[in-house]
Amino acid sequence: MDLKIITPEFSIESREVAKMVGKRHSNLVRDIDIYIEYLLNSELSSAKYFVESSYKDKSGKTNKCYLITKMGCEMIANKLTGQKGVVFTASYVDKFNKMERKIEKPKFEIPQTFSEALRLAADAIDENRRLKPAADYTYKILANKGLETVSVIAKNYGMSSIKFNKLLHDLGIQFKQGGVWYLYAKYQDKGYTHTEPFEYPDTNGNKKLNNTMKWTQKGQKFLYDFLKAKGILPIIEMKVTQ
Repeated sequence: MDLKIITPEFSIESREVAKMVGKRHSNLVRDIDIYIEYLLNSELSSAKYFVESSYKDKSGKTNKCYLITKMGCEMIANKLTGQKGVVFTASYVDKFNKMERKIEKPKFEIPQTFSEALRLAADAIDENRRLKPAADYTYKILANKGLETVSVIAKNYGMSSIKFNKLLHDLGIQFKQGGVWYLYAKYQDKGYTHTEPFEYPDTNGNKKLNNTMKWTQKGQKFLYDFLKAKGILPIIEMKVTQ
């Protein structure tokens, strides 16, 4: 994969793109969410176009945004017509051409002293430690093709299943009915969960059936991205940020 596709140095932040196209940032983020959903359903990689990120506003609140690649800008430009489309296309092409020229310049400076070499090595180790937990957790999600119970996911966040379920309810993701958790309508039919029956004995020892909701690989990735945008990280990542 071309690293320029996913690095911040070779992308434009969605807030800047929103200004360029004269659109509210929240509306642009909503449109990108739809584009990504279409790409996921077609099994195409959305990372070639949009990479989810975040920023803090003046009040310190963490908000969702996207890093948009050149291909992502092309997708947005295709939705525009007339002068607005022409001006935006010219603007983002100019920006990416400047980025390419800047990236082509050598960034690495050979250390001149032993202490500089040690500092460079230490910085590289720190950066690797910073990035590795998030990569490991995402890999763990993607490597698990099966269904996962909420208790296992909750444990990754250092919570009980009761507390985690309540959190997802408070965030408007799920609701409880008849003792079973279900996703709200906006998250249904997206392949995030699977409800299956399980057998249990009642107080008299009679066999009973009830349903339980489990999370798919796609659903686990959704939870990770959703919670991360809210500043809620799995334990493995919290240890690094603390």
